[in-house]
Order: sequence, then C-alpha cells, then structure tokens
Amino acid sequence: LLFTGQGAQTPGMGRGLCAAWPAFREAFDRCVALFDRELDRPLREMMWAEAGSAESLLLDQTAFTQPALFAVEYALTALWRSWGVEPELLVGHSIGELVAACVAGVFSLEDGVRLVAARGRLMQGLSAGGAMVTLGAPEAVVAAAVAPHAAWVSTAAVNGPEQVVIAGVEQAVQAIAAGFAARGVRTKRLHVSHAFHSPLMEPMLEEFGRVAASVTYRRPSVSLVSNLSGKVVTDELSAPGYWVRHVREAVRFADGVKALHEAGAGTFLEVGPKPTLLGLLPACLPEAEPTLLASLRAGREGAAGVLEALGRLWAGGGSVSW
Repeated sequence: LLFTGQGAQTPGMGRGLCAAWPAFREAFDRCVALFDRELDRPLREMMWAEAGSAESLLLDQTAFTQPALFAVEYALTALWRSWGVEPELLVGHSIGELVAACVAGVFSLEDGVRLVAARGRLMQGLSAGGAMVTLGAPEAVVAAAVAPHAAWVSTAAVNGPEQVVIAGVEQAVQAIAAGFAARGVRTKRLHVSHAFHSPLMEPMLEEFGRVAASVTYRRPSVSLVSNLSGKVVTDELSAPGYWVRHVREAVRFADGVKALHEAGAGTFLEVGPKPTLLGLLPACLPEAEPTLLASLRAGREGAAGVLEALGRLWAGGGSVSW
C-alpha cells in the first residue's frame, strides 16, 4: 500500500464511500470524532463543504489538510481489509507515512490522531512563505547546487531518479531553480503554504517533540519502508525522535520504492483521494512492470472507482474475500 501525501486533498473526499460502505464509514467516523477533540472546526463539515465555499477552502490549510488525509486514508485501508485485502508492505509520503505507521500498529489510532493534529497545527502556525520547487535533475546535481545555501534551503524529497524537490527561503529556492531553468532543466513550483522538510520547519520541532514523546510506540506488525532511509525498518519508527526528524528531513520516496521492489512487491495499491504516487513508480522502476492500482481518482464517484480497483486486483490474481 502507498499512502498519499499532502496536495492530493479534494473537496468532498470520502463522502461517496461513507454512503456506500459501512466498513469505510465506521473507520472514518471514528477518526473524525477523535480529530474533533483536537481541531477548532468540525472536520467533516469542512471536508464536505460545497466546493468553492469559504469553508471548503480551509481544506488546503495544513492544520486541516493533514487530519483530512489521515481520516480518508485510514478508512480506505479499513475498507480494503474488509474485503480481505491485507498489505504485506507499506510506504507513505510525508503525512502518508503517519497513516502507514498507524495501520502497522506503531501507535494507536488515538495517539496517531493527536500526533497528526499537532503536526498540522504547528506547521500552520509557522510564518507563511518559503517555497518548494521540483527540479528534473539527479539528486547529486541538486545537492551540489543546494550546498552553498544549506542554511536556508534543503532537499525536501527525492521522488525519482530525476525528480527532486527543494524547499526553503523563497529567494534562495527561486535562485537555485532559475539556475537550473537556464540550463534547460524542467522546474515546477509547488503550490504550498509552507516550505515543508526544510530549515523553515525548525521552530516547531521542539514543541512537536514534546507531543511525540507522549505517544506510546510499538514495533510495526507489517513491513514498513521509512521515508528517512528508504529502507524496510523495524524499531526505528518506534521512537519520538524519528517523527521529529521526519518533519525536517528529506522524503526518500524513490529509494523506498526500490526497497519495496527488492522485497518482492509486484502490486502497488495507492490509498488516497487521487493517485499522485503511482505516477512516480515507472521512473523509479524502469525495468519492472508492476501492477498499479488507484483506490480513488479525481472526478470519479467513490464507490465505482474503488470497485474498479478491487476488480483489477482480483483479475490479476489478488486474494479477495467476496
């Protein structure tokens, strides 16, 4: 299972699934009830507000985006499990890794909700600004360009062999991006409120560390690939310091995909409101031909979309408890 990161949120996500599937609804309702103890607005009302309304725009505020994605992805996993589809390997992208860890039993749902709510709230409370830009260049080349600006900019994610995200102080990020663009390298600025996984996250780390230290951790019950190392891990995630580093350090998603492939994964199912991670896999695994399945697609009615993925999983030899 691949757990989608921030940026995949869509107004109304989860509503169709709640209407169609009790297994999804029960898990979603449980998440929402827990988040409503932590947030200053009802999560469901904000998620399902009329598109374009002032309330719906709150979904793009980090303090609400991360809880909303967590609730949908946790409930989608419960839905797949209700059909007998049990994951053998898990990987998430940034906030998605917290869902993966919760699904793997690293912490309880109650602790996971507290951790995610605090993470989103503290990120939202940072000074606005900063920038994130995707560069179509190898990691080593990007790292060399970033090195003179290390106090203000860092590599935020390595999503493919030539797909690296940098983040930090806007002026420095834009200067680095302009240098690549002048050499004909593809660049794309990401529409984000803050520069995640960059030096601009550091003011929140101490307080987030106190919240992380209050969580009870266990070893994962399902093999889980770390964003920080890009490798299958056991005890590393079961410590508060890991989740503090997770806010600041780069997401090594491309390495994680290779680790999944090396561990025998041939079917990749994305668990999120739209399949942003599946599009990264072909570049990460150029010699492989994995089966790629999306739980949901933007613009598709939820129940039909997830049933299509279920049918494709079964037709490809996957085990389903009809």
